[in-house]
Amino acid sequence: MPAELIPSPGEGQPHLLKLPRWQSAGDLAAEVGDALLLGPHLTGSVTLLGSEWPLRMGDYQALMALLAPLSLSLERVCSLEAGARVAAAALGLEVSGRPPQKDGPPGGGQWSSLSLPFSIHEGTLRSGEHRHASGSLLVLGDVNPGAHIQAEGHVLVWGRLRGIAHAGSSGDRSAWIVALHLRPLQLRIADQVARGPEELPPVGLAEKAHLVNGAIQIEPADPCWPLLSVPAKRSGPLAPGSA
Repeated sequence: MPAELIPSPGEGQPHLLKLPRWQSAGDLAAEVGDALLLGPHLTGSVTLLGSEWPLRMGDYQALMALLAPLSLSLERVCSLEAGARVAAAALGLEVSGRPPQKDGPPGGGQWSSLSLPFSIHEGTLRSGEHRHASGSLLVLGDVNPGAHIQAEGHVLVWGRLRGIAHAGSSGDRSAWIVALHLRPLQLRIADQVARGPEELPPVGLAEKAHLVNGAIQIEPADPCWPLLSVPAKRSGPLAPGSA
C-alpha cells in the first residue's frame, strides 16, 4: 500500500500523512511525493504516521521541503521507531509513540486522541530552576544540584543529572528516568522516592531508573527514546529517600 494523505476530520485538526510498512529499500521522497501529487489538495498542519520507518533529521527536513510549497507544515510525528522519535523531537516536532485512536473523546474528532506531547528543554538547568512537562521531557544539557525536573511521562537527560528528577508525576509507575550521567540527589517515580547512587557511573554508559517490584532500580540503557533496557542489572534497589 502506498503512502496516503488523509484530510483532517474537522476544523483545527491536522491532516494525516500515513506511510506504508517500511522496507529496507524504502524511498521516503518517492513515497511522499506520489501521495502529495495524487492526493487531495490540502493546506495546514500535518501529522506524520511513520510506522517503523527509521527516519532521521535529514529525512524530516527533506519532507518539510516537499510540504512547504503546498502550504503544508509538519508539526507532529507518530512513530514506532525510537530513533525516529528522538530525531523528530530534536527538530522541535511534537512526538508520539502511538498512532491516533479512532475513538477519541466526545466531540474531539477522529484523530484527536494522541498521546501526551514530548517536550524539550535545551541548556543547563541551574540550582533553583524547575522544569515541568505534561508528557515526557527531554533535557539537552545538565541538571545541576538544586534544580528540579518533573514530567508526567518519562524523563531523559542527555547530560549530567545531579539535581532532583521526578518521572510519572501523575502516578504512572511505568515511567523511566534516563541520563548519560545518572547521579541525582533524589529520584522519584510516581509515588516512590530514592536517594541517588553515590558511586561514580560507568564511563560512556547511559543508565535508566525504573520501578521493579515497587522499588527504584538502576540499569544500563541505550540513549534512545523510549529506551530499550540492557538485560543485565547494574544494581539492586536504591536506599529509600525522604519525600
